Amino acid sequence: MRTGSEPVTARSALRARFWLSVWGLVWAIFGTAVFALVGRPGWAAACGVLWLVATVDMAMILRHIRQGPHYQPGRDVPPYQPVDPPYPQPSSRPYTRPHRPRHP
Repeated sequence: MRTGSEPVTARSALRARFWLSVWGLVWAIFGTAVFALVGRPGWAAACGVLWLVATVDMAMILRHIRQGPHYQPGRDVPPYQPVDPPYPQPSSRPYTRPHRPRHP
C-alpha cells in the first residue's frame, strides 16, 4: 500500500545482490571442489547445497533485473486512503479469559 512517505530516489539493490551472489557462488564451487579432493564428503555436500542455493538466488535476481523497472506513482499522485480494518476495533473493557471447564 502506498502511504506517500516513500523516498523519491529509492533504487533496488539487485545489482549489488547479483555480485554478492556471484561471490558466494565462486566460494561455494571452490569449497565443494576442495573438500571433495581432501576427502571430506560432508563438507563437500554442504558446500554443494550452498552452491545450489546461490545458483537459484542468482537466477531469481537475473529474472528480476530482466523484468525491468515497475511503475511507481510520481509526486503528483496522492497517497492511497488507508483501508478500514476488516475486524472490529478493540473495546475499552479489560480482557477476560473465556470460561473453560476443568478436566479431571
